[in-house]
Amino acid sequence: MKATSRSQYKPKQLFRIYREYSHRSAEHSSLLFSHSDLTALLIPLIMEQFMSTFMGMADTVMVARVGEDVLSAVSLTDSINTLVVQVFTALAAGGTILCSQYIGQRKMKDANQAARQALISIMALAIITSSLLFIFRNEVLTLSFGSVSEAVMQNAQIYFSIVIISFPFFALFEICGSLYRACGCSRYPMLVSLYANLGNIAGNAVLIFVLNMGAAGAALSTLASRVISAIVILLSLRHGRQEIILNAYRSIRPDKRMISKILYIGIPSALENGMFQFGKLAIQSSVSTLGTAAISANALDSIFETLDGVAGIGIGIGLMTVISRCIGAHEKEQAQYYVLRLSLMAEISIAVSCFTLFALGNPIISLAGLKGESASLCWQMLIIITICKPILWVPAFIPPYAFRAAGDVKYSMIVSSLSMWFCRVALTIFLIRVAGVGLVSVWIGMFTDWAIRGILYTIHFIKGKWMMYHLS
Repeated sequence: MKATSRSQYKPKQLFRIYREYSHRSAEHSSLLFSHSDLTALLIPLIMEQFMSTFMGMADTVMVARVGEDVLSAVSLTDSINTLVVQVFTALAAGGTILCSQYIGQRKMKDANQAARQALISIMALAIITSSLLFIFRNEVLTLSFGSVSEAVMQNAQIYFSIVIISFPFFALFEICGSLYRACGCSRYPMLVSLYANLGNIAGNAVLIFVLNMGAAGAALSTLASRVISAIVILLSLRHGRQEIILNAYRSIRPDKRMISKILYIGIPSALENGMFQFGKLAIQSSVSTLGTAAISANALDSIFETLDGVAGIGIGIGLMTVISRCIGAHEKEQAQYYVLRLSLMAEISIAVSCFTLFALGNPIISLAGLKGESASLCWQMLIIITICKPILWVPAFIPPYAFRAAGDVKYSMIVSSLSMWFCRVALTIFLIRVAGVGLVSVWIGMFTDWAIRGILYTIHFIKGKWMMYHLS
């Protein structure tokens, strides 16, 4: 898990690698991932990201019809839920990467052993985390949202108490889904996720509107969908044509060496995701001082920005499988080629998404009910997002997926954490609270953060040291 040697590449060499492997791809030469392989891997991942985003919005709209107290309770509690979910997702990625590297080496026995260790280690962490959150759930909510009304807090306590029970099942689904992706199969987890999300919406309709269960109904629907999807995908891994088969659960015993490798990748990524969520909460507290118009505009602009990046995130998740397989097979030039190729694909997807949402911006702002100052602010920020995101997002976010897949997890964690706290958080708070710049401060801080990350990650990618790590 340490760098074996240093390697220095020049931009000219990277262009040569890209041209050479692009030519091979055009000639249908044997690459680790053909065009059809990439298509089969990436399209379901992109669809799953879009699906989760839109289903989450639909969930919020349904809860909103119950009343402001329930909506506020669910929205506030979901900030904690998002933090926990991202931590488990990052931990599961450790299993994806290690299994993919073993598959790249054609060590199928080791890949299956790594899968078993990922299952028991991450599930143990999920159960411990959920148990602690359940025991101290009231204290967590009071510490996070102590100033809310009594009605909001009561609904938040009901909702959070039930959703906590679903966390181990979410973690189980993420582990099993990551094992399918390690095998290059992302379609099946996407289908299970689709049916689970549709079931969640149907459950909301019955429990909220028919049985009038309010926050409890929304939470029970989420719990049921996560339990069913986790069980379905776990049972599916017991057999099949994929490289990883997960069964004989009683025979699984902890392997400290394997678990340490999984956590070596997962924990830094989990810390990175966790600090990102804490940073968002710190920024939200400053935005709340700007008034209702700014809060409303920022909320809708955040949705625009999220939708702009959904396809890019799907490509980044797929890149982890691709690079892990390349590193495992000791195909370092192919790893560089695929980073460049998928970065170009992500750039196109980001640009298309940004300009599409920009074209639909005014109708969406009107449908959202924003008027006057809030509508004007939202439109101004959308212009800035549409200009800056296609330029800055890909260098700031795609390379770290490759670094983590190769085993270089500390560099991206350190860079992203420092850049976020000093630029995105500290700069934003200073501009809002001290300089009085206004809502644009949020986006100045964010894009400064992205620019610095992009420069540092690009330099790190060109140097090539990230490929010198070994996990398997």
